[in-house]
Amino acid sequence: MAEKETPPILLQFAPLNSSVDEGFWHSFSSFKLDKLGIDDSPISITGFSGPCSHPQVSNHLTLLSESLPLEEESLIGSTSHGNRNKCPVPGILYNTNTVESFNKLDKQSLLKAEAKKIWEDIQSGKALEDSSVLSRFLVISFADLKKWSFRYWFAFPALVLDPPVSLIELKPASEYFSSEEAESVSAACNDWRDSDLTTDVPFFLVSVSSDSKASIRHLKDWKACQGDHQKLLFGFYDPCHLPSNPGWPLRNYLALIRSRWNLETVWFFCYRESRGFADLNLSLVGQASVTLSSGESAETVPNSVGWELNKGKRVPRSISLANSMDPTRLAVSAVDLNLKLMRWRALPSLNLNVLSSVKCLLLGAGTLGCQVARTLMGWGIRNITFVDYGKVAMSNPVRQSLYTFEDCVGRGEFKAVAAVKSLKQIFPAMETSGVVMAIPMPGHPISSQEEDSVLGDCKRLSDLIESHDAVFLLTDTRESRWLPSLLCANANKIAINAALGFDSYMVMRHGAGPTSLSDDMQNLDINKTNTQRLGCYFCNDVVAPQDSMTDRTLDQQCTVTRPGLAPIAGALAVELLVGVLQHPHGINAKGDNSSLSNTGNNDDSPLGILPHQIRGSVSQFSQITLLGQASNSCTACSETVISEYRKRGNSFILEAINHPTYLEDLTGLTELKKAANSFNLDWEDDDTDDDDVAVDL
Repeated sequence: MAEKETPPILLQFAPLNSSVDEGFWHSFSSFKLDKLGIDDSPISITGFSGPCSHPQVSNHLTLLSESLPLEEESLIGSTSHGNRNKCPVPGILYNTNTVESFNKLDKQSLLKAEAKKIWEDIQSGKALEDSSVLSRFLVISFADLKKWSFRYWFAFPALVLDPPVSLIELKPASEYFSSEEAESVSAACNDWRDSDLTTDVPFFLVSVSSDSKASIRHLKDWKACQGDHQKLLFGFYDPCHLPSNPGWPLRNYLALIRSRWNLETVWFFCYRESRGFADLNLSLVGQASVTLSSGESAETVPNSVGWELNKGKRVPRSISLANSMDPTRLAVSAVDLNLKLMRWRALPSLNLNVLSSVKCLLLGAGTLGCQVARTLMGWGIRNITFVDYGKVAMSNPVRQSLYTFEDCVGRGEFKAVAAVKSLKQIFPAMETSGVVMAIPMPGHPISSQEEDSVLGDCKRLSDLIESHDAVFLLTDTRESRWLPSLLCANANKIAINAALGFDSYMVMRHGAGPTSLSDDMQNLDINKTNTQRLGCYFCNDVVAPQDSMTDRTLDQQCTVTRPGLAPIAGALAVELLVGVLQHPHGINAKGDNSSLSNTGNNDDSPLGILPHQIRGSVSQFSQITLLGQASNSCTACSETVISEYRKRGNSFILEAINHPTYLEDLTGLTELKKAANSFNLDWEDDDTDDDDVAVDL
């Protein structure tokens, strides 16, 4: 009776496993927010692999922060080569915008598409020039950037050979080679790995001549290896550590060998190493029978497999970085998220770098100051300095959002100090400081003993304005805004003014400093942006700022206002600043009027119109925008005042503080008032029945 044939042993391949470094997800989050937006096009990425280097642990294909392209359109070729432990492998990433889209992806079609690329690279010969394409991989993902959680699934496409490959024998390489051959093979492998030109080339040929001399060649040199040799093996970096199974990369390698060279019997060399050197005890040599299929053609793409299993199941993996991240860093990412999302659809031209780098000085840490600070934080502005001389009173916390009851217990905390503490508690990444000081004011004379202290405050305020990019005037009195207005005009700084009445508010931006005195302005063609510079808070006044606090009742001393005004005015003040920062002309931007401007299509200002003044009333629920030009007689920003300040310095400030009429005399307002008072207008009777109307000029 004839003996039954022993069925062939099918060659079993150890699956490849993935590993994703946290740095990849951090980098991908930035890449998604800053560059991709809602674009869900596939992204070329680079994985890194290498031969197994431990007898009990297989190597993984790893994604690192550098796996992403340097630029949105950059190719895998930009990845640096020559690192023995990071052999680059080309991959593709499909990231979806919703978890529903992730679940609906046609995974089999995506796998087939990548397998087709491998097959085409084999047929075209590209795989001989760049053998890494045999290990192409695929990743699908969904990134929940609000929760810092990521869902992902790897696939390592492998061509299925039909009929399957059978294993003839498999043994440690040290048992296959003679001692002389083993020594030569080890030396050749070490040289291959030590060379920057070949260390990350994962597929190669091992040729052992009859005199036991081994050499390693590129796959494209296969014909040259057909001469006088004793052994020819197809070598590859094997990530697997198992003694009885070769690693996953051998599958596509055998497809290449069968398709390109029609070999029926293949000797393969699973290269593994230990401590950076070839380890022939860990490495394997095997012989496989590759049966050719009569119906196989270059046009027919073989079937493919390769989706990675998760604990033995065909399900995606997920990871959450929220718990492992530094809380401050997590807060920064969360705060920036809303701003970056704006650029996806609504504001693609929004310049976030300008916002994150701007330094804001808030003069006044009261009701308006608190509202402005909170809104600035929402726009991603991190650098805020408070200037205030007052303390937190019992009546403050309910209206001033940065303070609590604890801040006013006892003698009360200084507002500038308490505001800084509050901002840090809200958002630890804030770069904020508080300055406790009073602002010198005209109409409030000082004694000679106080001069040094007051002038010291003037110098301190001047230095603060010089070191900041934008200044908010949010103090309680009109006269306290004069010196900051002058200093902003002198330094050509953005100044935003907000003031409250009982049921009305005014928000405005000051224009640039006098053009003839500003070196920066002389370098600009102002005529292209403004026919005349915009006015400041004092440009419409016909009197100098005076003492508004003496001989006033309690309701006149305090800012008595409807509670809803400060949030409205504070928000508008910040929006006005952001509009200036985003405008191509910045502080020199012309003043728009809503009745004259097209609010829907403003190419210059991506955020809409950029008015000069906004005045509103909550009693009428109304708001208007106004435009006012700079006055040549302004007591704060006119060329006359700025010139005098630059010439006289401290003596000018002291005279403005101590002599109420000095600024009016200097700017010509005194003469203007005299002329107005001497002007008589005679009214003639008209022959109508209307009552006479008396008009006082």
